[in-house]
Amino acid sequence: LYLITASLSYMFIFDKRHMLHPQYLKNQVRLEIQYTLKSIPGMSLLTSIAFLLEVRGYSKLYSGVDSWAGYLGLVVSAVTFLMFTDCLIYWIHRCLHHPMIYKRIHKPHHKWKVPTPFASHAFHPLDGFLQSTPYHIYPFIFPLHKVLYLLLFVFVNVWTVSIHDGDYRVPALLRPFINGSAHHTDHHLFYNYNYGQFFTLWDRIGGSFRHPSAFEGKSPLDLVKSMTCPNGNIHSSNGFSSRNIANHSHME
Repeated sequence: LYLITASLSYMFIFDKRHMLHPQYLKNQVRLEIQYTLKSIPGMSLLTSIAFLLEVRGYSKLYSGVDSWAGYLGLVVSAVTFLMFTDCLIYWIHRCLHHPMIYKRIHKPHHKWKVPTPFASHAFHPLDGFLQSTPYHIYPFIFPLHKVLYLLLFVFVNVWTVSIHDGDYRVPALLRPFINGSAHHTDHHLFYNYNYGQFFTLWDRIGGSFRHPSAFEGKSPLDLVKSMTCPNGNIHSSNGFSSRNIANHSHME
C-alpha cells in the first residue's frame, strides 16, 4: 500500500521542482524508500500483535448492519475515529519531540526537510508504531464495523502520504480546520509546530499552531521559484538544475 500510494502521488501530484530546494538531499527519494523498507518489518510485527488481539475478539469490532440507525452509526464511528485518533496522535507526536526522545526515535523522520511522498512512512519502527497506536486503541474502547475499520486504515495511509506530497492546496473554507500538506511541511521545516494529523484543533489548543508558510507565498516551492535565473533555468546549491531534474527524478 505504501509503495503504490506514494508512487502514484510522486508521479501525478508531487511537484518535482521541490527537488531544487537547497534542503532537498541528494538521492533523497532513494534514501526515503530504503529507510522505510528497513523499518516496515519492525512496524508490521508490532502492528500484527494489535491486529491479532482485535480479530480474536478482545476488541469491539463487529460485522453486519441491519437498519438505518446502523448506517448512521457508521458515519458517527468514522467521525469519532478521526477526532479521537487526531487527539492522541497530537500528544504522542508532541512527546516524541521531547529532547530525551527526539534524538533516539523521531529525528530520522525529520531528516527530510522538504519531504516527498516516500517520506510518509520513513519512521524509526518504534516511532511509526507509537503514532499508529491510537488507531488500534479506538476499537478496544468504541464499537467499530470491521469493513469500516479496514477502509479507515486505507484512508489513514493515503492521508499520511498526502501530507507529504507538497500539494498545499486546501479549500478556503477548510483551511482553518484541516491539517494538510502546507501545515505538515512547516512541521518538517520548523519542528515545533503543527503536530496534528488530520485537524488543526489540538495545535490551536496546545499553542503549537503555525499558519502555513505556503498560504503566505513562502513555501519551499515559492523559494525555488524565486531562484529562477534570467534565462528561465533554476540552479540549486544541492547540484540540481531545472534542466536535469526530469532525468534525475527518473534515475531515483
